Amino acid sequence: MRDFSADHRWLSLNTATLRKQGDLLEIIDACARHGIRAIDPWRDQVAAVGLDRAARAVRDAGLDLTGYCRGGMFVADAAHRTEARDDNRRAVDEAKALGAPCIVLVVGGLPQYSRPGSVLSRDIAGARAQVDDAIAEMMEYAKQANMPLAVEPLHPTYAADRACVNTTKQALDICDRLDPRRTGALGVALDVYHIWWDPELLPQIARAGKDRLLAFHVCDWLVPTKDVLNDRGMMGDGVIDIKSVRAAVEAQGFAGYSEIEIFSEGWWAKPMDEVLRTCIERHRTVV
Repeated sequence: MRDFSADHRWLSLNTATLRKQGDLLEIIDACARHGIRAIDPWRDQVAAVGLDRAARAVRDAGLDLTGYCRGGMFVADAAHRTEARDDNRRAVDEAKALGAPCIVLVVGGLPQYSRPGSVLSRDIAGARAQVDDAIAEMMEYAKQANMPLAVEPLHPTYAADRACVNTTKQALDICDRLDPRRTGALGVALDVYHIWWDPELLPQIARAGKDRLLAFHVCDWLVPTKDVLNDRGMMGDGVIDIKSVRAAVEAQGFAGYSEIEIFSEGWWAKPMDEVLRTCIERHRTVV
């Protein structure tokens, strides 16, 4: 496993971590001040400053991208499925313009939450079937742009509203069904916040192998957690054995960035530079 203690060369910042402190251009400037070499921007943050300005700022700062957040939210009633398809095609176009290596997919839960206005449903099995179909359709468009798709399994608490794919096994099953030849078009984004609890995690990481591991996200699970969406912990403040998970993905050949993604009202209330200094320190000591 790589030694991160001497520097933060392999730290990437998911820009949601500083969502409340500044816009994307200000976040990019802050990353440059702190010697952070990579980011993963969110679509709404890109839209707020404009795609062309965002792409230029990334290039001017010499930043790598570790993904683009996010595509997905596929599940919808019949009246809203074209909307979902077109939105995901726009995500592919944006990711290509920015130079992202992949699009992170949060697949959606039940239709009324994934695509507001959809008819009420409690059919989670149907939602999961629709996810397969929608990813297959998106892959055809993404292949034309040479843009890999990274399915992110989310913690089961999000099954209804954000993602009905909740384990690494489920995500890899989708990959195997839709890309059995492992062409590089489809893989997974693994976030320790969502997967740390899974007793099958380590064998599933081994199953993934290097070619399926497209992104690796870190933060921590606090006890107690006050809000499962917006009370993520800074690495080292919770109960996740982050190093063991990183060791498992690196044992498969993953050699990319460890991307810090923290949704936290507490950390959003702190100054931008304080957050980044803490991220760097914890990346060296905990990740």
